[in-house]
Amino acid sequence: MGASDTRRQIVEAADRLFYERGFEATSFADIAEAVGLSRGNFYYHFKAKDEILAAVIERRAAKTHAMLREWEGASESARERIRAFVHILIANKTMIMAHGCPVGTLCSELARLEHVAKNDASGILSLFRDWLARQFAALGRQAEADALALHILMRSQGVAALAAAFRDEEFIRREVEAMEAWLENQCAAASSLKSRPRL
Repeated sequence: MGASDTRRQIVEAADRLFYERGFEATSFADIAEAVGLSRGNFYYHFKAKDEILAAVIERRAAKTHAMLREWEGASESARERIRAFVHILIANKTMIMAHGCPVGTLCSELARLEHVAKNDASGILSLFRDWLARQFAALGRQAEADALALHILMRSQGVAALAAAFRDEEFIRREVEAMEAWLENQCAAASSLKSRPRL
């Protein structure tokens, strides 16, 4: 196995462990054991846990970019693209009930630790925020686009946190339906704004 493959395996294992156990509770030894590396071989690739964290954040950001591009390509409808965002709660419900949102939990932990990487991690949430704002602007809600984006992002994070606390799949489904109804109301409001005569 080449060095780049080994490094990729380390980052993938660290990503999973940081999500399942938390960044602070995951040690070098835990990651090395998950990959099957000796400590010496491990240190060849990463000298500090913060280096691994930076690579994990970079990996998550890249995966987020790829997912957003996929949603962009899947539909020409801004409404359907926003629905795709809402439905990640359903698609990932098992992991969310077990551990919460991978991005939200990492951001919360790093903020609590006052870690220097906290802004880098929150940058992933900003990717969602900016993308959602563009979708609401495409719906015709330019003036409120960022506020609407923050609202649905906040609501999805709240659902993920409570789903992890209560392990309640039905709660997730109900909240997704409620968010879809809210989205339909925003679309109706956008249509109403478009149909108003200009003075």
